[in-house]
Amino acid sequence: MAAELTVPQLSAKHRPTLDQALATIRSRAYWSPHPEHPKAYGESAPADGLAAFEALRGTRLDLGQPGTDGWTGAETSPYGVELGVEYPHVDADVLLPAMRAGMSAWRDAGPEARALVCIEILARISARTHEFAHAVMHTSGQAFMMAFQAGGPHAQDRGLEAVAYAYEEQTRVPGQADWSKPQGKKDPLELGKTFTAVPRGISLMIGCNTFPTWNGYPGIFASLATGNPVLVKPHPRAVLPLALTVQVAREVLADSGFDPNLVALAVERPGEGIAKELALRPEVKVIDYTGSTEFGEWLEANARQAQVYTEKAGVNTVVLDSTDNYKGMLSNLAFSLSLYSGQMCTTPQNLLIPRDGIETDAGHKGYDEVVADLAAAVGGLLGDDARANALLGALVNPDVKARLEAAAGLGEVALASREVTNPDFPGAVVRTPVMVKLDSAKPDDSAPYLSECFGPVSFAVAVDSTAGALELLRRTVREKGAMTVGAYTTSADTERAIEEVCLEESAQLSLNLTGGVYVNQTAAFSDFHGSGGNPAANAALCDGAFVSNRFRVVEVRRQG
Repeated sequence: MAAELTVPQLSAKHRPTLDQALATIRSRAYWSPHPEHPKAYGESAPADGLAAFEALRGTRLDLGQPGTDGWTGAETSPYGVELGVEYPHVDADVLLPAMRAGMSAWRDAGPEARALVCIEILARISARTHEFAHAVMHTSGQAFMMAFQAGGPHAQDRGLEAVAYAYEEQTRVPGQADWSKPQGKKDPLELGKTFTAVPRGISLMIGCNTFPTWNGYPGIFASLATGNPVLVKPHPRAVLPLALTVQVAREVLADSGFDPNLVALAVERPGEGIAKELALRPEVKVIDYTGSTEFGEWLEANARQAQVYTEKAGVNTVVLDSTDNYKGMLSNLAFSLSLYSGQMCTTPQNLLIPRDGIETDAGHKGYDEVVADLAAAVGGLLGDDARANALLGALVNPDVKARLEAAAGLGEVALASREVTNPDFPGAVVRTPVMVKLDSAKPDDSAPYLSECFGPVSFAVAVDSTAGALELLRRTVREKGAMTVGAYTTSADTERAIEEVCLEESAQLSLNLTGGVYVNQTAAFSDFHGSGGNPAANAALCDGAFVSNRFRVVEVRRQG
């Protein structure tokens, strides 16, 4: 296979990016090679991206994959737009052997070449960010700007971060070494040794509905950069962004002289449910999954032949003890509760507030007053429909709408949800958040705040004290997990106590956020998404542990 892109060419183009990524995962400073402002992509990029997206609708996306035995596709945008894109349906018995065929050449290329090819894939995706943004928007329900940023540059950053960790972990051991052991008067014992990072096998990435690229890219690129072929199995409601990703990856692999079947797509027919079948295939040695706790635990228990990385459900909590910026706290929390209609795995759900209230720079505020003021802050933020649409996006599926409607019956409603009309997309289901007041006086296993209620639902939970809040925080993180924890306090002792709970229970903590950084946002190269240390996820995005078990080092010793 003739290569249009050679490794020296790729190195000249992308080695500086790799080096900067490697430096940044060590420094944890801010850096991104992918612009997050739409205007950075050129004057014609917005129109070109929209035109490219519209041109995809009603077409058949032929990837040239082996084993294609039919076509499928039933995506409808949460905004009420019919996508009508058809994708290849594959026979795994044909596709998986074809994917393995290119493994040895991809392995022998080495960590640097693999990393550079991965960065070229990301660069080509970046050039099409506007097109990808529309694909993410119309499969996830994110508002356009969020789809552009989270589904574009932020997802690309997470992919590059995974590549950097993969390269660093694979190159900790030298490729070769000369070994000589002195034996006194005898000749020394001498061996030549080589060390090769060897991939485990086919990697299966099971995508999610809400963040197909952001949650999908870390696993895809961690596996590909460590030598594993990657089979992408998208969520049936969010195929298009990952199908386009596979298309780009196959093109780059072919252009670089590698087998394009190292990356492939597996789309299921309606109701087919192929994830379980694929997850148990003996060829599948690595699995990445984002989604429900139930299926994540099934994968962990049953896909015993594979290394399984899961991000599941959790109960994210904010402890309100005291603040020296009451207005900023309310504003920050209102935005966090509203962004993407609460459909983020990092969105706060439980707001733990002492029933005697909290001390603030605006005076003492009782529990009822804090809840009323927060409800008013959310209402004010979303009072204008244009701004509400830009922040909320659309509800991703009917299950979210059902949970939202049921939440009002769980307790006293402090903030009622309202319907918002989107003039550009009349078919969109847009709802503002609901906030429900609950009491922790007699917590039992059926208490609503002890389970995740995914969507625009939050619980203002009255607790006896801040100490009681920390006990409830510890219980929920330990039993249910948490992707994020937030806290507001002016007390150094309380801050240390909250931090100690999070350190002991392995939960990522954000303290006293009152400005433009929010508890439900994380930055690649600096912030860890999840910890892998509580039930919400068994891995963190991204650290060395996320990539190091995707390959093994095989040693060959030669004498003489």
